[in-house]
Amino acid sequence: MKNQIGRMVILVEDYDQALNFYQSNFGFNILHDVTTDVGQRFLHIGTGKTDALGIWFLKADGKKGKERIGSQTAGQPALVIYTDTLKELYNKLKDNGVKMKTELVITPEYKFFHCFDLYGNEIVVVQLD
Repeated sequence: MKNQIGRMVILVEDYDQALNFYQSNFGFNILHDVTTDVGQRFLHIGTGKTDALGIWFLKADGKKGKERIGSQTAGQPALVIYTDTLKELYNKLKDNGVKMKTELVITPEYKFFHCFDLYGNEIVVVQLD
């Protein structure tokens, strides 16, 4: 039996704004994008193949769902993104106006920073050596 994580779900207000944020800042691409005949959109993004780990944007509906946008994890990080170019990515995000939670942290043991997406979801960005 082989099991793997497929998608994490992030509640959004607007699919295209969320897509633009993750494409322009992290280079994610569309893995799957279809709208059903009843208007429900399934937009999945990521960096790999269609069956690779990715993010599924889900448009929040109703008062309770909309209140959860940006706070699905009760103030804890929503996701971790690995990069091989931490300093360059950090500078790119700052240039793009992405809100940072921390400055770059670089030690012999680890390298990372924390930022927020357009809805306030905390993202940890880590360079693995």
